Amino acid sequence: MALHPTVNIAVRAARRAGDIIQRSSAHLDELTVSTKSQNDFVSEVDRQAEAEIINIIRTSFPEHNILAEESGNDDGHDSSYEWIIDPLDGTTNYLRQFPQYSVSIGVKYKGRLEHAVVFDPLKDELFTASRGQGAQLNGRRIRVTNARNLDATLLATGFPFKDERNLDVYLESLRAMIVPSAGIRRAGSAALDLAYVAAGRVDGFWELSLKPWDIAAGILLVQEAGGMVTDFEGSTKFFESGHVVAGNPKVLKEMLKITRPLSERLI
Repeated sequence: MALHPTVNIAVRAARRAGDIIQRSSAHLDELTVSTKSQNDFVSEVDRQAEAEIINIIRTSFPEHNILAEESGNDDGHDSSYEWIIDPLDGTTNYLRQFPQYSVSIGVKYKGRLEHAVVFDPLKDELFTASRGQGAQLNGRRIRVTNARNLDATLLATGFPFKDERNLDVYLESLRAMIVPSAGIRRAGSAALDLAYVAAGRVDGFWELSLKPWDIAAGILLVQEAGGMVTDFEGSTKFFESGHVVAGNPKVLKEMLKITRPLSERLI
C-alpha cells in the first residue's frame, strides 16, 4: 500500500533522525548529557535528531504547527495541522546501550490523529499508519492479537519513574495485571510498546504520566491495527491525563476492570 504523502515526509524525517542516533551510538562516552528532571535525561543527540526532523517538516510544510519534546511548542502558525515529535523515545536506554529506543512522529489535523510513524533505527523497523488505512510494519499489514481476556497474555508497561506520586496506585495495578498474565515487559520506550501492541507482539499496555510526544504516534498505530486506547477511566482523555491503557477491545475491557477503580486516586 502506498504511503500518504505526509507519512512519506514523516518517514524521511524519522530515518534521518535514526541515522544521527545510530552514528552517535559509537561515541556515547563523548556525548553531553543533562538532566531535565529526576531520572529524565536529554543528550545532544536528542536535540540534533529533533532539529533534523523539524528542518525536514519545515521544508515541506512551513505553515504547520509543531510540538516537540526538546524544543517545545511552535504553534504560532495559522494551521490545522500539528506534528508531535519525540526524537529519541528511550534516551536512558540509548545512553546505556540497552537496545530499545525509537523515533516517534504523530500528525494531528484539527485535533484528531491522522498519521503516525514510529521508527526503531537499531532493528530497522518502521511502523506507519494513516487514519482509515490500517497500520503497517515495514510495509506489511499488522493487527492486534485476538486474546479474549487477560489469561496467559503478555503485557507491556512503564514505571512512573519521573514522578513517584502515583507509584502506590501503579503498583496496585501491576500486582493485579501480574496474576492472570503470562508475563509483564518493561522495555523503556512507550512508543515502541504501543507499536508492539499494534503488531501483536504484546496483548496490552498501560502506563501513567506520559507526554503527548510519547504516545501520539503509537495511539494511532494501535487504533489502525484494530485495537483501542483509553485512559485509566476508559475515556479518551489520555492526552490530558497522560494515563494510557491499550489493547484489543476484549483485553482492554479486562484491563479497565483493574485500572478504573484506581483512577480516582490518581494525581
